[in-house]
Amino acid sequence: MSLKDQTGNKVPQVKFQVRENNEWVTKTTDDYFKGKNVVLFALPGAFTPTCSSTHLPRYNELYNAFTKAGVDDVVCLSVNDTFVMNSWQDMQDAFDIKMLPDGNGEFSEKLGFLVDKSAIGFGKRTWRYSMHVVDGVIKKMFIEKEVDGDPFDTSNAETMLTYLNQEIPPSVAVYTRNGCPFCADAKAALTEQGLDYEEHVLGEDFSVKTLVALSGKTAVPQVFMNGKHIGGCDELKKHFA
Repeated sequence: MSLKDQTGNKVPQVKFQVRENNEWVTKTTDDYFKGKNVVLFALPGAFTPTCSSTHLPRYNELYNAFTKAGVDDVVCLSVNDTFVMNSWQDMQDAFDIKMLPDGNGEFSEKLGFLVDKSAIGFGKRTWRYSMHVVDGVIKKMFIEKEVDGDPFDTSNAETMLTYLNQEIPPSVAVYTRNGCPFCADAKAALTEQGLDYEEHVLGEDFSVKTLVALSGKTAVPQVFMNGKHIGGCDELKKHFA
């Protein structure tokens, strides 16, 4: 296996068979790339562990940061058929991401990134990489090292955003309860700062025992950023100040 960086070259011309609104649609490379500023990340397979737990979810979470960087579309490519890709998109709630089913592996092969994973029963799949494409021309590629296994170090969303000179927003989780005015105030403060957050509701998503285990507190809200415990509403406002 010898992968060649394709920076400076045009993306290969291929036809893709996709399902839209329960009908077959034939799309071409130009439909995805012509006249557009695109970030594409390619991964070995839908529903597989790293792809499902990290690669796709992180691009999905940081989608707004890519749009702020001037990116028109964030595209996920895999050598899977369109039914699998659509089902995976639905399961991941990743509707901002454009799914590109390279079902026959033709795009990956022409790009030089189709590899043999028969040893694990996958057959031919794409190597893991990401690339920035402007009007069909590859401006930058981040290619995972050619080592055994499934390396995942450089094709992640953070590396691409850093290359695009775009600040990476913190990952925020807020633990709340229904009807809590302080929780509403904390969420409003996060929104005012332009920060997306994941909300966990007491009695629905977690118990008091879980809250104490995480924060050492029983009161809500409790806010976490990038693994750091910020605290309640007052502490959050002090953090922003």
